[in-house]
Amino acid sequence: MTEVVDSDELLRRIQRARGCARDEERRWRARRVDLGPTDPEAAQEAAVRVLAYETVLRVLDEILTPGRHDAEG
Repeated sequence: MTEVVDSDELLRRIQRARGCARDEERRWRARRVDLGPTDPEAAQEAAVRVLAYETVLRVLDEILTPGRHDAEG
C-alpha cells in the first residue's frame, strides 16, 4: 500500500535520515581511530563505511540545501 505524505513530512523524514547518517558516520569514524593501531583490516573497513556515510550526508545535504556543496568544492 502506498502512503501519501505532504512536503513537510517528507522534509522531516529527510532531516531525520540525515541525523541518523551523521551519527553513523561519527560512530564509524571513532571506530576507525580506535581500531587503527590494533586491527588495520577492520580500521580499513571502518574507513570505507565513513566514506559511504559522508556520501549519503552529501546527497541529503544537497536535497535539503541545494548548491551548498558547490561553493565548498
